[in-house]
Amino acid sequence: MGDIEAPDSSRPRQTVLLSILPTKEFATSRKGSLLIAEVVLTFVSFVCFAASTAAAFVTVPLLEFLAALFLLFAYANKFNERFKGFVWPLTDFMRCVTASIIFFIISIIAVSKYSAGSSKAAGIFGFIATIVFALDFYLIFNELASFLKQGGESNEEPSRQQDEFSDSDSD
Repeated sequence: MGDIEAPDSSRPRQTVLLSILPTKEFATSRKGSLLIAEVVLTFVSFVCFAASTAAAFVTVPLLEFLAALFLLFAYANKFNERFKGFVWPLTDFMRCVTASIIFFIISIIAVSKYSAGSSKAAGIFGFIATIVFALDFYLIFNELASFLKQGGESNEEPSRQQDEFSDSDSD
């Protein structure tokens, strides 16, 4: 009686989990690696700030963690190719610029003003996150600059056509 096996109920959960996780190709790409590093660093920084006396700065790592996680999910599932009306590269660029500036500021404050070890650790992880975000916005900027030099003739991201920007009332 005890030898009867239950149906394999873990199979649907595995397929749902695999559909959420990024593919190996994307995870090993430059953009995928940067987004995964941003997600990990912002989460670690969030945990360190939450455990420290500098808990007032916990909002920044949390918001950047959620934004990086959203973009990781969006890029991994190719939402940027499906939703053309949303300017993905510009959004990603602005997120990286603001994150690097804000992480740099709060990391300086956490390291210099607070003496707790978790505050120092949050500052160190914040500095590392600053470098990763700065590298990401530098690479995005180079891609946008090369796209604009080509005159927008490429079919790759950023994939807005020039006709969408033209003023239809001026005809």
